[in-house]
Amino acid sequence: MPVIGYVRTARTELERTPVQAGANRGEEGVLELAAEYVEGLDGLAGFGYAWLPSWLDRPDRPLASLTQVPYLLRRAQRLMGIFAMRGPRRPNPIGLSLVRIVEVIGNTVRFAGVDLLDGTPILDLMPYVTAFDRPPGDPGCGWFDDVTVAEGTTPEDLATPG
Repeated sequence: MPVIGYVRTARTELERTPVQAGANRGEEGVLELAAEYVEGLDGLAGFGYAWLPSWLDRPDRPLASLTQVPYLLRRAQRLMGIFAMRGPRRPNPIGLSLVRIVEVIGNTVRFAGVDLLDGTPILDLMPYVTAFDRPPGDPGCGWFDDVTVAEGTTPEDLATPG
């Protein structure tokens, strides 16, 4: 699968990187697109948000089990199936970040909502479209409905008793 570019962020350690873009809305990063994909940015600046599918090329350890303790349940040590969580150790380590578009200039997209390590490969970039992406009503989110995530929460924060 071709990589279209790489993100530049201040994050270099998985344990100190926020667990989701939505839990770190203020921190900015930059997507640097490869030259052959720059033309594809035409029209993107008119959107408020975009999906960044990424290849999580540096998980802290490879997939060992289809049940794991999610970062958000570390204190409870509660196991969940890999498909009921959003952690980086997956059969295919594909990340999905919903980021706010700050600016599109040349081959770069400046965005807010950093949850990726510096240098993470990006597989694609797709605008968020409310009519297609926001489901109707108030859909249930399983065990996530019982968890509160503070702004900027990292795996490291979740490893210590609170």
